[in-house]
Amino acid sequence: MRTRFLSLTVVLVTCGIALAAKPTPAPKAATTATPAPTISKPVVDQTAQTIIFCYHRLVDKVRFPGTEITPAVFEEQMKTLKDRGITVIGLQDLLAWRRGEKNIPPRCAVITFDDGWKSQYEVAWPILKKFGYPLTMFIYTEGVAGGSLGGGQAITWEMLGDMRDNGVDIEDHTATHQDLREGHTVMVIGPDRKRTKKKLTGAEYEQWVQNEVVGSKNLLEQRLGIKVNCFAVPFGSYNEHVKEIARNAGYEAMFTVYGQPITWTSPMDALGRYAIEANKPKVFEDAVKTIASSSGGPGGPAVAAVGAQDLQVEPADGSTVRSALPLIKANLSRVGQIDPASVQLRISGLGLVPASFDPKTGVVSYQVTQKLRDKTCTVILSAKSGDKKVETHWTFGIDEAAAGAGVQTGPSATPKKK
Repeated sequence: MRTRFLSLTVVLVTCGIALAAKPTPAPKAATTATPAPTISKPVVDQTAQTIIFCYHRLVDKVRFPGTEITPAVFEEQMKTLKDRGITVIGLQDLLAWRRGEKNIPPRCAVITFDDGWKSQYEVAWPILKKFGYPLTMFIYTEGVAGGSLGGGQAITWEMLGDMRDNGVDIEDHTATHQDLREGHTVMVIGPDRKRTKKKLTGAEYEQWVQNEVVGSKNLLEQRLGIKVNCFAVPFGSYNEHVKEIARNAGYEAMFTVYGQPITWTSPMDALGRYAIEANKPKVFEDAVKTIASSSGGPGGPAVAAVGAQDLQVEPADGSTVRSALPLIKANLSRVGQIDPASVQLRISGLGLVPASFDPKTGVVSYQVTQKLRDKTCTVILSAKSGDKKVETHWTFGIDEAAAGAGVQTGPSATPKKK
C-alpha cells in the first residue's frame, strides 16, 4: 500500500510541475500534409495451377499399401518434381495467392503428410530438406505419442516442436481421425481411455464433432503456440454442417483426398489432394501430367472460369433434387470448339467420373450409379477450348430421404499405430 501511495504522489507532483510551468505554445508553422502511402496488392497470375500431394507413412517394407510407400519411391518422386520444373511451394503461399496477396509459379506443387507418424520426422523431413522443399503436416491430436491412439510409431510433441521451429507448417486433421457426419458409428474415447463404438446423434453428436473439429485445433495451437488455419478432412467424409463448424472455428481452407489441380476458382472448402499409395503408382504421374510436360515447358493452359448459368447445367446450381442418383449434364456448346479428350467431370464424394461428351451437341453427361452420400454435391467440369482451359463448378442439394440410403465409400482407414 505504501508503495502505491508513493507512486501516486510522484505522479501528482510531476503533473503539478508540468501545469505550473505553463509553457507558451510555439507558433504553428505552415505545413503541407503528407498523403498516406498507398498500399496495393500485387497483380497475381490467376492462370496458375497447383497440385497438392497427400502422403502418410514411409516404410522400408510396405504392409499397408493404402497408406504407405517406401523412402526410395518418395525420394524419386521429389526428384521428378525438380526434373519436370515443378516448383514446390508452401501451403500458406497457396492460400496467400488465393487471397490475392502474392504470386505463385505458373505450375507448382504442395507436399503434405497426414496423421503424424514418426517416419515423417525421421525419414520424410530429411529428404524434403535435401531438396529444399517446404512441408505441411496434418495432425490428428489423439494420434500423437501419449494420446489415446498414439503408439510406438507415432510422432511426438517434441518432434512437432522441432519441425515448427524449422519452418514446417502444422495444421489440423481432427482429434481421432473418423467420419465426421452425424449418424455414423464412431469410436468414443472415455476419460479412462476406454473405447466404445456408438452411433451419435443430437446433442451428444454435436459435443463430439465440436471436439473433433474445434478442440483438436485449440490443442495444436496451445501445445505448439501456432495459428492453425487449415483442416484436412479424414477420408474426405464431411457435409455442410461440418463445413460450417470449421468455418466458424476460423479455418481458411479445407482439404479432401479427391485429387484435382487447384485453380483460382477452386472452392476453398473442398481443395482436393492426390493421395499417394503403394497400390496406386499411377496417381503421382497422372497428377504431374495435369500441369507439366517432361521438357519443362509451359504448364497448364490459361483457365477461363465460366458461370454454371451459362452452361445450362443439370441439376441447376442451388437446386435440390429428390434422387441420390441424379443425371448430371452441362452444355458446352456456347464455349467454343471443345477437345473431346480434355473433358473431365468430378463429383464430390466420387472424384473423377467417366462422363460422356457429344461433340455435335456439346453436352457432357454422367448418370450417377452410386448413391451420393451428402446433403450437397459439388460438380467440377473442365475442358480445353483452343489454347484455354475452361472450368466451372456448381452445387446442388439432395433430399435427405433420398440420400439416406447412401453407402459410404472412400480410402481404406488408416492403420492403427502400434
